[in-house]
Amino acid sequence: MMVAAFILGLLAVFACLPIYYESRRQLVSDADRRAAPGQMVILTQGQTYIRWYGPVRGPIIVAVHGLTTPSQVYDALAEKLGTLGYRVLAYDLYGRGLSDAVRGPQDTAFFLRQLDDVLTDQNIGDDVTLMGYSMGGAIVSAFAAAQPHRVGRLVLLASAGLRINESRFWQIARRVPVFGDWLVGAFGANRVLAEIEPGNPLEQMQRAQLNRRGYLAAVLSSHRHFLSESQEDAIRTVGREDIPVTAIWGGLDRVVPLQALGLLAQWNRNAIQDVVPGAGHALPRSHATEVVNILRQKD
Repeated sequence: MMVAAFILGLLAVFACLPIYYESRRQLVSDADRRAAPGQMVILTQGQTYIRWYGPVRGPIIVAVHGLTTPSQVYDALAEKLGTLGYRVLAYDLYGRGLSDAVRGPQDTAFFLRQLDDVLTDQNIGDDVTLMGYSMGGAIVSAFAAAQPHRVGRLVLLASAGLRINESRFWQIARRVPVFGDWLVGAFGANRVLAEIEPGNPLEQMQRAQLNRRGYLAAVLSSHRHFLSESQEDAIRTVGREDIPVTAIWGGLDRVVPLQALGLLAQWNRNAIQDVVPGAGHALPRSHATEVVNILRQKD
């Protein structure tokens, strides 16, 4: 009986680990939001943090970040684009950065609704350039396919939705209900840290995200309901709609391998592509100058 009780007690402790770890994480505070250089806007699903870069007038680029980093990933790139006369709008996806952690599956409809809400709230008209990094590339591709009349150009940076290296941990967590949630709640933070590339300039951002409540649940939901889907149909639709696409890849990227370049060429023969040879997956942060130079050449 004592052994059985001990085992049951041990199992109860393990079962409660995600609840314990999550309780130690912090909610986004009003003070943090007030101190940020951008602003909060109230959209249909919750509050979203947005930030404008560049001049008051100029062609607009709306930038969508990736799975595990907030919109801050665009700081260096957006500022450089601003010096060229572009107005760049970046926003935090729900569950990341300073935006609300929102309930519900983070599927295609979920992400497209937030992007549509941002465009509407900021009175951004048609013919806008959408720039997406990593998972953000899949989001803007899906949006352009759904509403091609609103998009003038796509810029894809190390874009997901074509080919991605997914670890065994995330495969199990994504495929197995309940146990997968427990697995991410108990060990997801360690897994995110373990997958950070050596010398990755995004490490500080990712570590900060791991301290906010709702973040790991958002990452898991995105894995399950969005990243598991190919964007082939969306990319082919974008090609048929003659929306210009510029895709830039990191030559040393271990998250989105260069095979994605070949797939994009098959799905959209008109896409213009380039590679930054020394860049890993932190492309917009680590090689902002090279990205801007490529975009200038492709204009």
